[in-house]
Amino acid sequence: MTHTVAPRSCLSVPGVDDRKIRKAWDSDADEIVLDLEDAVRASRKAEARTTVTALPGRTAGARVAIRVNAARTAWCHLDVIASAGPDGLPESIVLPKVESAGDLEFVDRLLDGAEAASGRTRPLGVQALIETAKGLANLREIVTASPRLRTLVLGYADLGASLGRSADSWSFAQDAVLVAARSAGLSAIDGPYLGLADDEAFHRCVLRARELGFDGKWVIHPRQIGTVNTVFTPGADEVAHARAVLDALRGSDAGAVELEGKMIDEAVAVAARRILARAEGANR
Repeated sequence: MTHTVAPRSCLSVPGVDDRKIRKAWDSDADEIVLDLEDAVRASRKAEARTTVTALPGRTAGARVAIRVNAARTAWCHLDVIASAGPDGLPESIVLPKVESAGDLEFVDRLLDGAEAASGRTRPLGVQALIETAKGLANLREIVTASPRLRTLVLGYADLGASLGRSADSWSFAQDAVLVAARSAGLSAIDGPYLGLADDEAFHRCVLRARELGFDGKWVIHPRQIGTVNTVFTPGADEVAHARAVLDALRGSDAGAVELEGKMIDEAVAVAARRILARAEGANR
């Protein structure tokens, strides 16, 4: 499967837990994130790295990413090199606690060398986890730091610790990450809800992320995948309207036309194309 649309649901699982990895493999998540960082204690980092990078490649189903350890840790370079094996799994790495352009530039150069050594012909993409005050402050330089960068992901737990607060609303951080991502043509993924239930509070959180404009959301339990996939899949009415928008503009030489009593132009067409791309991705 060729993936060109941002995932709706990204299921994070510990890279050292075979049972959870097998369960994730059979889930409906659009992306599986095999975690070598927070979910693995220091004494098992090498074991988790070996487990994750030995998994067979996949030709169908969810895309796979590996969350490596943060730059400047004792494990980051080992994780990155191990992830950049011959073509196959993973499709991208998730770099946590990105705080500057330098973090991405370091990984970019490391991947160049590791891929050349392994003979990999399909370059790995990079997803940047924004989860510190410094990362938020440096978003402008981060989003242009590497041609490999595909996605910004907002991480709440570490961001709360970095800021010294437990916010009821993260709108300021969500808006900052979303604007930065869109300014650079990147996908924007909302971080995980920290509860494990698929309850009303979780539903509100997912709906809010979609309303803000995010492309998808991380989850930390398989029971939450269905809700995320449903919320981030455009409904039939949305799809029909998006097609009508593009048809109306395609059939006119004017820059703006009237549709259902409203003026539409290329800006509306951009949103329509995004909706149709999401719908197509959901039906694969």
